[in-house]
Amino acid sequence: MVEEGDKADVEKAVKAARQAFELNSDWRQMDAYDRGQLLNRLADLIERDAVYLASLETLDNGKPYSNSFMVDVALVVKNLRYFAGWADKIHGQTIPTDGPHFAYTRHEPIGVCGQIIPWNFPLLMQAWKFGPALATGNTIVMKLAEQTPLTGLYVAKLVAEAGFPAGVVNVIPGYGPSAGAAIASHMDVDKVAFTGSTEIGHLIQQAAGASNLKRVTLELGGKSPNIIFKDADLDYAVEQAHFGLFFNQGQCCCAGTRIFVEDAIYDEFVERSVERAKIRQVGDPFDLKTEQGPQVDEEQMNKILSLIESGKKEGAKMCFGGKRVGEKGYFIEPTVFADVKDSMRIAREEIFGPVQQIMRFSDINDVIKRANATVYGLAAAVFTKDLDKANMFAQGLRAGTVWINCYDVLNAQTPFGGYKMSGQGRENSEYALRNYYEVKAVITKLPVKNA
Repeated sequence: MVEEGDKADVEKAVKAARQAFELNSDWRQMDAYDRGQLLNRLADLIERDAVYLASLETLDNGKPYSNSFMVDVALVVKNLRYFAGWADKIHGQTIPTDGPHFAYTRHEPIGVCGQIIPWNFPLLMQAWKFGPALATGNTIVMKLAEQTPLTGLYVAKLVAEAGFPAGVVNVIPGYGPSAGAAIASHMDVDKVAFTGSTEIGHLIQQAAGASNLKRVTLELGGKSPNIIFKDADLDYAVEQAHFGLFFNQGQCCCAGTRIFVEDAIYDEFVERSVERAKIRQVGDPFDLKTEQGPQVDEEQMNKILSLIESGKKEGAKMCFGGKRVGEKGYFIEPTVFADVKDSMRIAREEIFGPVQQIMRFSDINDVIKRANATVYGLAAAVFTKDLDKANMFAQGLRAGTVWINCYDVLNAQTPFGGYKMSGQGRENSEYALRNYYEVKAVITKLPVKNA
């Protein structure tokens, strides 16, 4: 059983985080190099306990153990080590200003940072938030997703073992309307970072504005286009489109859920996609042969099944799947729809499940417009051997990430975030650091200035 954290627990956590951030505290006086060493120590401990953490992640979330171990835990370690390396390389500038003055900037930590993470990648999203916030010297109050609190709580234990000063990292399991809302509206939280649905992103932004105008970064939903041209390597494009949609049971914010395929290869692409879906291994996530485990919970499963029904009713051709697998657990067949129209719900709404929509296009300019005709702008992809075409789409697609001849390539070194209603700010890379510091200008009068 996991205890529920509520508003009172958030108050305690914020108080502890504020105390740890006070001027002249151990954390504030710590050398930046030593902050980096603490992050590296945390990564060491996660590596040490990788099997346990991967097992816990699969038990809690339902994703295949092979993914938990080889993808999630491995990327967590890389992410923490990447930001550990940045800790003593964050600095301002000296500025040649007018008059007899010496000017420079300081990059200072924002302060107490509220962080609210989702259930689809609990371990990885925790690391994406921890890394830049701690490298820049902030303190943290994190709310875990109520569906998947286990690995986040265990990592909190490892934070203490690593030697972080008391109060620097505070982790709370709880529900959004209570603990999450308390963080977003708290007058002593200086910043809130949220990953989750666009619907809740609106509420976070409103709460921040109605309270103390705290800094806000949001990584939200998506309905990402994946555009396949007739000159693409067809076998490779089919496999990449399959991976880009079905990975993590389809529970990815950047999943390639709108697959636009050029007329000349459309029928063959659909046929091969169906054949690939038919051999996808669905079952026990602890079986190393399993490619797809259950959805995270019954609510998510029912939402996906409801959207599948809407696709059938609106006239899309269901080529494979569409049903629950068995009566135990929240398994759904890999599902493939063809003849999908842009106006259908399955082409507009984020399904967050193993449901592939394949759409037809013939005109290059028209498909760019169709790809951009969404409130989202998280990611996009194009498959073609024509470099000019690829570059044209990289410039024309309104998305925070554009993959060319690949999908779901997400590393600590490259920024990730959205245009439009897919959010604001960036995760990962040097750009993520900017979400977590203030820029202070310091100007000193000089008796005389020389070049």
